[in-house]
Amino acid sequence: MKRRKFISDSLVYTSGTALFPTFLRQLPEEQTKVRLGFIGVGLRGQNHLEMAMYRPDVEVVAICDIDPKAIDIALKMVSDKGRPAPEVYGKTEKDFENLAKRTDIDGVVIATPWEWHVPMALEVMRQGKYAGVEVSATVTLKESWDLVNMYEKTGSHCMILENVCYRRDVLATLNMVRQGMFGTLNHVQCGYQHDLREVKFNDGKQAYGGGVEFGEKGFSEAKWRTQHSVDRNGDLYPTHGLGPVAEMLNINRGNQFAYLTAMATPALGLHNYIKEKGGADHPNAKVDFKCGDIVQTMIKCVNGETILITHDTNSPRPYSLGFRVQGTKGLWMEDNKSIYLEGVSPKAHRWEEAKPYLEKYDHPLWKAHAADAENAGHGGIDYFVLRAFIEAIKAKVAPPIDVYDAAAWSAIAPLSEESIKKGSAPIQIPDFTRGKWKKNQPIFALNDQY
Repeated sequence: MKRRKFISDSLVYTSGTALFPTFLRQLPEEQTKVRLGFIGVGLRGQNHLEMAMYRPDVEVVAICDIDPKAIDIALKMVSDKGRPAPEVYGKTEKDFENLAKRTDIDGVVIATPWEWHVPMALEVMRQGKYAGVEVSATVTLKESWDLVNMYEKTGSHCMILENVCYRRDVLATLNMVRQGMFGTLNHVQCGYQHDLREVKFNDGKQAYGGGVEFGEKGFSEAKWRTQHSVDRNGDLYPTHGLGPVAEMLNINRGNQFAYLTAMATPALGLHNYIKEKGGADHPNAKVDFKCGDIVQTMIKCVNGETILITHDTNSPRPYSLGFRVQGTKGLWMEDNKSIYLEGVSPKAHRWEEAKPYLEKYDHPLWKAHAADAENAGHGGIDYFVLRAFIEAIKAKVAPPIDVYDAAAWSAIAPLSEESIKKGSAPIQIPDFTRGKWKKNQPIFALNDQY
């Protein structure tokens, strides 16, 4: 779903209209309540907050943000739902530590700028609570290890809130993979191909477009996200595409990333956008952006499969995650909404429409909960990812997307940077499971639970 659609959904959410009448019958009143805190209640955090308040088994205990306007909006959202007002934190940048120390919280949803994800998650885990971290979970390789080490030290779980893993067509394809429809998988493609120029720049007043400001003069993501394109050259946002295909390849559970190599085109798109929208004399037209417009990263897996990830956010283009799932008996491709299965497709060497297959192999999660997810953000997937986090807390088990996934998927960003710096040299990908992947069994989306 495009960001403009997400914003329109967010406006609907803040209206106080009940979108999930069927869900109110989904959970018995006698079930244990889950007490949540929220660190970061900007646009993305507000979306999670709204999803949580539609659940009768969730109590919103505390919220934290250093932006008073975001706090005011969040408090109004809670009030409009007739919920008790949560405790507010945000007097300083470290006030989240006080929220994490509360004894009446089971889990914390973290939706802040990337560089704050790990410091906040570590504190939440240190205090014995579940951490739900927005994507990407980490920025540096050290941060990936920090998350793993904290989990292994405390036993406190961390879930990366990768919503695309729950996309309906993705889950149907995962179902087909597990039923052997594609034969043995040997190659997958994915990525994040999304024109973010109106996200990286705005007029300082609205979240999307209207100007070419960023940093201190920008608003929302332009205030912090654009700087990463100034400072870094690599796949800065790998998990939307990588997460779903990693589940199909059983990464960390019988399979593992081995090494990667990456390369990038010149960085032209952001500079050209500033010149066209703000003029050649605008101060930002002199900024030297490092991130190549298109970054390609190829991963080799221990079991032999290859993964091609494309990061393309600085150019005019339609949205696509570029999924291609290919095995010895056929393949599915997202962009042409097509499938070909040898011996099954009616015409040899000819694509057929994927829709009938995606409907036939619709995943049990969507069959069970489609009505409840229908009006949720990003085409319904926000409902599923937060539901998984909450259900894991209730069951006191590891979330279906765990700390090892958070570490490995997010680590592709800094490792791709290293490869590019070294002339596209192969870079080893650490085994964050320390060998446990050899015996670990798949846990993601095995049925209609989460």
